Amino acid sequence: MDVVSDAIAAVRVGDPSANRVRAAGSWCARLSAYEGAGFHVVLAGSCQLLLDEGRRPVALGRGDVVLLPHGSEHVLADAAAEGPAAARLAVDFESWSGRDEPSAPGTGAPGSGTPTPSIHSPGTPDPKTPTAELMCGKYRLDRARAHPLLTELPDVVHFPAAPDRHPELHSALALLAHETTGTRPGTDIAVPGLLDLLLVYLIRAWLADRAEAGTPGWACALGDPAVATALRVLHGDPAHPWTNEALAARAGVSRATLARRFTTLVGRPPMAYLSWWRMTRAAALLRDSEAPLDAIARRVGYGSPYALSHAFSREFGVTPGRYRKRAGTHTPGLHPPPPRGGAASPL
Repeated sequence: MDVVSDAIAAVRVGDPSANRVRAAGSWCARLSAYEGAGFHVVLAGSCQLLLDEGRRPVALGRGDVVLLPHGSEHVLADAAAEGPAAARLAVDFESWSGRDEPSAPGTGAPGSGTPTPSIHSPGTPDPKTPTAELMCGKYRLDRARAHPLLTELPDVVHFPAAPDRHPELHSALALLAHETTGTRPGTDIAVPGLLDLLLVYLIRAWLADRAEAGTPGWACALGDPAVATALRVLHGDPAHPWTNEALAARAGVSRATLARRFTTLVGRPPMAYLSWWRMTRAAALLRDSEAPLDAIARRVGYGSPYALSHAFSREFGVTPGRYRKRAGTHTPGLHPPPPRGGAASPL
């Protein structure tokens, strides 16, 4: 797979979910920190997103999208709310939305048989005329083995409504909004698929914006022809017995040039990055499959189970067998550090 696909696949756990929520009058709801990433799309009206004290609120209008890649705690509130007061008075998002669990695909929307959750305060306008309608969703992620491309993402990524920028993102949002207005044949497959597509497009849009601004980091790494080629072939076949010479030949540059540019943009030399990625893949296979150790060794480029076990123990501090037994408990510290590099359900 390519780098972005591998980065997402390595951390994905379970299926994504989303709900639509209407709000009227004066309102505010707190979303606690969670293991995953979340997003909000403003379908109608306006609102604001509040983070820690001292950080400026993010004003959100119709068509705006906000991604919270690290599951940071935050508050959603009406556009007129005063930040500190709203943060103190915010109700729990589960109570606010009237749901304890994420809705199934296509539910929680007009015409679906399940009413869209609404909130309003006494004496405020009728909730049938909402001041905001949002689509709120989440992705469950195991961030312990997150790729550095994902850890580089800031706490909040805001995409203001601009149909002329990132048209594929806005097309995916339009399809998702349409699909969640009612239950249609195939909805249970269509909605999770569109949510997966949305995450890819959000990350692509963020990378494109950073590349356009010339911001150092993974956007520059993927924009460098030689480094991007090297990353593509390493991720495409991590089991291949790559050497610096072979990798440089594929990238069309000298060994010294590739080593210098790769290390500068990615944070590690090519072979060190490959070793880290092989260990990350091995950990994922141990955790998510029942494949025997010799099969996993072959898939990540080790000639024998012994060779893999030795490298794995050196990286993780435990043998592959013990790691597999502990993996279901999310034992902290059992993942190699990433290379340095440049209302609804609660999210």
